[in-house]
Amino acid sequence: MSQRGWAAFGKILFAVLVLIIVATVVAIALALRSGISARSAPTATEAMIAGSVRHLAIPVAARRLRNPLPLTPAALREGRDHFADHCAPCHANDGSGNSEMGPNFYPRVPDMRQPWTQNLSDGELFFIIRNGVRLTGMPAWGGEHDDADNWKLVHFIRHLPKITPAELEEMKKMNPMAPQERDEEKFLEGH
Repeated sequence: MSQRGWAAFGKILFAVLVLIIVATVVAIALALRSGISARSAPTATEAMIAGSVRHLAIPVAARRLRNPLPLTPAALREGRDHFADHCAPCHANDGSGNSEMGPNFYPRVPDMRQPWTQNLSDGELFFIIRNGVRLTGMPAWGGEHDDADNWKLVHFIRHLPKITPAELEEMKKMNPMAPQERDEEKFLEGH
């Protein structure tokens, strides 16, 4: 590269570094001014960065995986029941994230019915379920459940956009209850 080429490269590199420093100072100033509360919605930039990081965090080989379990009514039912018992406290039975806990996470619990989740490959969904997502509330379920359970969840997540009111009603029976709720239910049933 010629001396002029190096000089131009140096100027570009300097400009990029200045932009990074300015952006960092602005971000810190905004955080100091408004705080870093989980109550405020993520900015478009935060959402873009989170999506990019999530994509990069999933190995290419995992992204290419296809669900090895056939989609049967039994597999879908088992995935639904597992979702109601383990996932619904954060994600809600319908996958909207509108549960008691869901809106309080930062980043927010995604609406799993929307393209943000539905456009992920089977392998990406499986990887997220099995390994969790760092710096979010999404735990890793790989050590807790076998792979077949997680693949059934993938089938159910794909089904969320067309879930029926009858299925939602059935899921309520599978949702975990706090001890106080169980006592109230027993009282109402006359036990």
